[in-house]
Amino acid sequence: MIGRNLLVMAALSAVMLGNAARAQSPLAGALSEAKPLVDVRWRYEYVDQLATPALDTANANTLRLRLGFETGKAWNTALLADFEVVGVLKDEYREDPSVPGVNTGFPVVADPKGSELNRLQLTNTSILDTTITMGRQRINLDDTRFIGNVGWRQNEQTYDALRIVNRHIANLVLDAGYIRYVHRVFGEDSPQSPYRGHSGWGNASYQFKAGKLTGFAYLLDFDPITGIAAALNPVRVATSTYGVRFAGERPTGKLKLGYTASWATQGDRGANPLAIDNDYLLLELSASWRQFVALLGSETLAGDGVIGFSTPLATLHRFQGWADKFLTTPANGIDDKYAQLTWLNKGMGPFDTVTLIAAYHLYEPEHVSGDYGDELNLSLAAKYKRFTTTLKYADYQADAMTPLAVARDTEKFWAQLEFAY
Repeated sequence: MIGRNLLVMAALSAVMLGNAARAQSPLAGALSEAKPLVDVRWRYEYVDQLATPALDTANANTLRLRLGFETGKAWNTALLADFEVVGVLKDEYREDPSVPGVNTGFPVVADPKGSELNRLQLTNTSILDTTITMGRQRINLDDTRFIGNVGWRQNEQTYDALRIVNRHIANLVLDAGYIRYVHRVFGEDSPQSPYRGHSGWGNASYQFKAGKLTGFAYLLDFDPITGIAAALNPVRVATSTYGVRFAGERPTGKLKLGYTASWATQGDRGANPLAIDNDYLLLELSASWRQFVALLGSETLAGDGVIGFSTPLATLHRFQGWADKFLTTPANGIDDKYAQLTWLNKGMGPFDTVTLIAAYHLYEPEHVSGDYGDELNLSLAAKYKRFTTTLKYADYQADAMTPLAVARDTEKFWAQLEFAY
């Protein structure tokens, strides 16, 4: 149904553009208010990964161009469409671990060459205090720990979905939706994309004076994919997840204290062959003073020795270190304790903002005693009008003394320049 709706919307957009000059109607007004969407991003990514047998280092030089438009409203409905092209300037990397025999001597950098429709959506606000979005769209819920667009990768993750958001009651937001297809970062030609199935979510949040309280349910049901490794098959992460989250901040003298707590429980769903019963816990405390923000946190994803708590639709690069060594939770779970210091200066020289981030992670299994290793993250970002330049570094060091090590020593470096309009 979603696929047919996308074709219908494409036909509607063509009719709208073709008749804009002649029409004297709300349609003409909507088209006259259309605005372009332009996003250009160049990135160089370097990966040095210890392995046996040794892998070469990866050098990925890619350029992403995203072009589109968003109309004004006609009959309380707006159309948004954008198309994405990723070009590869240097391809010394493996872009997809599910494709055998292609650049297998290199570490994975999930930025494949290709072109595809990124978004094509209709947004309607006819119902009081309600927004309905249908079609291929970007979805980011809360901190994107469970559903996000994976915006760090060149080809972002989008969804063929129906989403309904209601704000009729003051301070209360109800957000629910249905997902038919998940278009993943590996591109349309990948054996592991898209994820097909019948998934949905419900997210209800209320803003108190002390912070926002959110209850959520994420019901992921994916069809199995034949011909790929069992560990990559989405049916293994078909799950039902229920939880609660509270986040807020308050001034205390010269400091502003921030606090976040989240808990969830997860079980198997649909055709998942595994019996799953795992929990999730996040605790964070931050303090802001002038241009500085210090943060301490602990995030635990449980495991039972067979499979760990899974978040397959998350923006995973935001969590458990930028080296991306724990995109899949180990079977024995993971306990990530971390500290981060951020410095943000506005109006520094020619730049609108300059941001420095330093973070340290210590990883341990949750199900048994041991040590996975630690990681250092550093970044520098500067914004000038519509341009943002970023330098990032990640250094993951596995604990060589424990047999529980699930990832190899890895260093990564990124240089990036982005223009967004």
